[in-house]
Amino acid sequence: MEKQPSRSEAYDLLCRYNTQESLIRHGLAVEAVMRYFAEQSGEEVEKWGVIGLCHDLDYEQFTDQHCVMTRKILESENWPESYIRAIVSHGWGICSDVEPLERMEKILFATDELTGLITACVYVRPSKSILDLTTKSVMKKWNTRAFAAGANRDVIAKGAEMLGLSVETLVEETIVAMQLRAQMIGLHGTL
Repeated sequence: MEKQPSRSEAYDLLCRYNTQESLIRHGLAVEAVMRYFAEQSGEEVEKWGVIGLCHDLDYEQFTDQHCVMTRKILESENWPESYIRAIVSHGWGICSDVEPLERMEKILFATDELTGLITACVYVRPSKSILDLTTKSVMKKWNTRAFAAGANRDVIAKGAEMLGLSVETLVEETIVAMQLRAQMIGLHGTL
């Protein structure tokens, strides 16, 4: 039987390969979202959370080999193939040819870029808090392609479609997930 990595092992691994606070917070935000969706779906919360936490494991050190190096790192750490496959699938069509097939993989694919867009929306708010962020506010920024230009809206929209959700519903649920962990992901602000 494959060893299931613990949350603390995953966090230690994330911090071993990433020193930038923004990348660590992004991992924490995606973890929060994955845990939320796992709970909503009656799935394995710990597994989904660990996958979300480590999805960009190689990004700081190996940006040009994103997902490729994550696979190598996680294989050397004896992570289960189902975890590795899910993580690598979030780069589908960008830096990976592994298509997201499982619900968990589709959620990771859809929400990775979205957490970045939502975080950028929070940073321009007077409160600097996700707690008063609305779906309407994010959707206004969605249509301004110059805002948070690095957040690939095509990937988000494709992910929402794969999940059978509207972009608005995906945004709304992702905001709720991030609000539940506002303090931990550094988005509590002044509220």
